[in-house]
Amino acid sequence: MLPDDANIMGNVHGGIILKMIEEAGGIVGTRHCNTQSGDRCLAALVRVEKTEFLSPVFIGEVVHVSADITYASKHSLEVQVKVMAENILTGSKKLANKAALWYVPCSLQNVEKIMEVPPIKYVSAEQEEEGRKRYEAQKTERQETKARIEEVMPPPPNAERHTVGFSQSSLIHLVGPSDCTLHDYVHGGTTMKLMDEVAGIVAARHCNTNIVTASVDAINFHRKIKKGCVVTVTGRLTFVSNRSMEIEVLVDAASLVEKEKGKYRAVSAFFTFISLDKDNKPLPVPPLKIEGEEEQRRSDEGKARYLQSKAKREAEKGRQQ
Repeated sequence: MLPDDANIMGNVHGGIILKMIEEAGGIVGTRHCNTQSGDRCLAALVRVEKTEFLSPVFIGEVVHVSADITYASKHSLEVQVKVMAENILTGSKKLANKAALWYVPCSLQNVEKIMEVPPIKYVSAEQEEEGRKRYEAQKTERQETKARIEEVMPPPPNAERHTVGFSQSSLIHLVGPSDCTLHDYVHGGTTMKLMDEVAGIVAARHCNTNIVTASVDAINFHRKIKKGCVVTVTGRLTFVSNRSMEIEVLVDAASLVEKEKGKYRAVSAFFTFISLDKDNKPLPVPPLKIEGEEEQRRSDEGKARYLQSKAKREAEKGRQQ
């Protein structure tokens, strides 16, 4: 990891890690889907399950990314990715991140044509059944998320500190050739990197401290983003606990040349950030000042996600002990 990959405190940006995770998943998925005869294809990212940032990565560490296909349906596949960080001076290694991603194979000749996925061999029937359950769950969640798309309102002028409007931030990016796959559509990792940057700005504005990505809730890719589109990435706080901040990040896209299509929601996700002191120890987070019914609704939903995630972590700890 080089200085360009990190913030001023030396912590590697979560978006850099997310981009590496997606690249590894895309390579493995594309290789597998091209083991069959017929049209050549590329594995296109449609969803990233909750991504845990288990340990920060620092400048000078070497990152090892491994990816394995763990389930295949007729038209999609699950890839699980692990990120190990190695200190080459001491030889110590740590598990930094783990994630599960879902891809669909798109034909190189016709991007709208979804190819069939070659079957994989499972260790046991139980492993296949667990994968099928994950497949059904993510499919349902993608449909539910798409159905609750809402408009993003601009923040009010002169917003009070620690309100949603004060820290809400947007980034505008013109999609160029270097951002795209062979299909001329944006790499999922590129989009996630932009999303993490915006979420980081929101968190830093709220805390005015060093901040890092702690986790990312499911990232749903609703529609493709083509070369020549202008994307607007907007982040806003939804819920704040004593030690963490949940930030909703929304990506809207509009073509510069195909005006009749208008703006559309392309990607959505929730990022969780924490505030750190100079020794990388968690700091308390300033409370969020809620204004209006919509902000209260989003805060209540964020609190429910926070409590659910906390209960899952405690249950996993209990099983490990």
